[in-house]
Amino acid sequence: MRVEVWSDVVCPWCYIGKRRLERALAGFEHAGEVEVVWRSFRLDPSFPKGTRQPVPEMLARKTGASPEQVRAMNARVTELAAREGLVYDLEHSTMVDTVDAHRLTHLAKEYGLGDRAHERLLRAQLVEAQVLDDPDTLVRLGVETGLPEDEVRRVVTGDAYAREVEEDVREARGLGVTGVPFFVLDRTFALSGAQPAETFLAALRRARGHARTP
Repeated sequence: MRVEVWSDVVCPWCYIGKRRLERALAGFEHAGEVEVVWRSFRLDPSFPKGTRQPVPEMLARKTGASPEQVRAMNARVTELAAREGLVYDLEHSTMVDTVDAHRLTHLAKEYGLGDRAHERLLRAQLVEAQVLDDPDTLVRLGVETGLPEDEVRRVVTGDAYAREVEEDVREARGLGVTGVPFFVLDRTFALSGAQPAETFLAALRRARGHARTP
């Protein structure tokens, strides 16, 4: 079974959804048959490349909320993340264009490290408040993931895998994806959002049963 996940590395709900999916897989009787494939999605494709904006400011601009409302929203998401063992620092996180980070994840896929790279970038953004459009930061994170430094630097400073990122985004549009995380199971069942682990588990069982039905 293949589980495809459209996700962005600056998306707090995506990290929560990743943890809940992992919890569901831990309770799934046939988890060894499941391949999880991470697909690129740009949470805000209009965000200018080269711009860095504190997440609270970005949310206030995007939603029209007051600083107090933004703090309340971040506190709610932070509390939900904590239940999944994640210690968010959204108040100090920086919104950036994520194309370069996504290109790095496509390189990681070539080495069988797609999941590890996605995990490392999510943690860097949401827990460690690192800036994910900084080339040196991306190179360091890629090396920490287990990738060769020269390959990471070549990708980060060039435009390799840009087409693959755009293809993922285009495919998401074709599937009607408007927000992430978005999960597709065997191109048969889909779930939107950071669903409870129990919902994921039920979907996994249903997808496997459907695949085995003559």
